[in-house]
Amino acid sequence: MMSDSPHPVPSLTDRAALDRNRTRAEALGLVDFLHRITADEIQDRLSEVNRRFTAPAVVTGHADFWRAVLPEARIVADTPVLDLAPGAHDLVIHAMALHWAEDPVGQIAQSARALRPDGLFVAACPGGRSLHELREALTRAEAEVAGGLSPRVLPMAEIRDLGGLLSRAGLALPVADQITQTVSYRSLFHLARDLRAMGEGNALAGRLRRPTRRDVLLRAAQIYAETHPDPQDATRIRATFELVFLTGWAPDASQQQPLRPGSAKVPLAEALASMRKPR
Repeated sequence: MMSDSPHPVPSLTDRAALDRNRTRAEALGLVDFLHRITADEIQDRLSEVNRRFTAPAVVTGHADFWRAVLPEARIVADTPVLDLAPGAHDLVIHAMALHWAEDPVGQIAQSARALRPDGLFVAACPGGRSLHELREALTRAEAEVAGGLSPRVLPMAEIRDLGGLLSRAGLALPVADQITQTVSYRSLFHLARDLRAMGEGNALAGRLRRPTRRDVLLRAAQIYAETHPDPQDATRIRATFELVFLTGWAPDASQQQPLRPGSAKVPLAEALASMRKPR
């Protein structure tokens, strides 16, 4: 596709690096605690819906985990063009992959097109202030020691921005919420090891293409330990993960509809006045 802009927007994600990171993590034994938390939260949300879903699909970068969670679901890779047929599913779950998408609204729109009328879309991904402690420590250390900065931690979207994508993708009754998970680690190096084992290592297209200097990493670990100790054990550090959950429905005539502007039967001023009358 040709762009009207003389300066094309640079890619955020190096897909080849992301695929390598995920494959390596799966081979070594995926650290899946965030996926397990996400799966439990999604199951809780589905249990509150008075509906039996018979044709689910899951979009994810970790097929084996989600196949075990939802064996009846069709598992789809989170490639830029999703392998989803229009109107084929009554439930599409985008599981822990949206944060790496170059075009998140495109991912949601493709998922929405795959829904039958009144089908449900659910997405979950890290967002907000996830790993803000790590980002701060690396930024300070690199500026102090190396005198420059390079992209090291994936930028995370805020819940407000992610929630706005639902309506842009054509979904009705949009809802966005989030939960915060704080994890304790022995050091920055143990956190980094876990991130690699999650398949969440640095796959940014603009990342440094040579090993990070050891003095930068040592200074970052020192800054992290000084500024973000675990409140329960000052010899350890804390890491924050914010998990954002999005839900929306494929439009259908049976759904509750908002009132048209001007369709109220009682003027607003009159309604407010009646509420102020003593009882």
